[in-house]
Amino acid sequence: MFREAVETLQAAGHEVKTTDLYAMEFNPTSDRYNFTSTLDPHFYKQQLEEMHATKVNGFVPELDAEQQKVEWCDLMIWQFPMWWFTVPAILKGWVDRVFAMGRTYGGVHIYETGVFSGKRAVLSLTTGGKEADYLKDGLNGDLYGILRPLHRGILQFTGFSVLHPQVVYGPARIPAEERAAALAHWRSRLQDIFNETPVEVGAY
Repeated sequence: MFREAVETLQAAGHEVKTTDLYAMEFNPTSDRYNFTSTLDPHFYKQQLEEMHATKVNGFVPELDAEQQKVEWCDLMIWQFPMWWFTVPAILKGWVDRVFAMGRTYGGVHIYETGVFSGKRAVLSLTTGGKEADYLKDGLNGDLYGILRPLHRGILQFTGFSVLHPQVVYGPARIPAEERAAALAHWRSRLQDIFNETPVEVGAY
């Protein structure tokens, strides 16, 4: 799914920047090592340090590079396997460290007036279970409800318009031709993804 997105978007003439968290051995733990600057050496409050770092360009280079990618993009795609009804810990840690107060949200810059207003985001995910498990009356419940903390609490909170999630249900349990069809569907969707209408996520 990751490679298909990169190749399809590049073939359509788009510039693509990527992050492979596992390949780069990204550290998901958020602490003072996020910063080259220090506001208070005696008491650590992350949001205050984030706001200070925003003012003085005090983020470590690996975080600044990731923040610049998010600021640069018109469309952000997260590709992940759903683990325990959310993103893997390494991706959540990326959010914790990269989406810093002052730089990516804060004050009046949330939701419709968020820093990333005008940008789009789509969650592209795989599940362990079959599609029927993620319906409103299914074993696990409505997939949109499961994804709402990501759609509303991270993406919309920082200003992104949310597109319909791209979901492949139980790819490890389906035959090769169905996996190929899923890739073809993703490839076809990407051809016109910038013209899609955002979904209505709704408030909690």
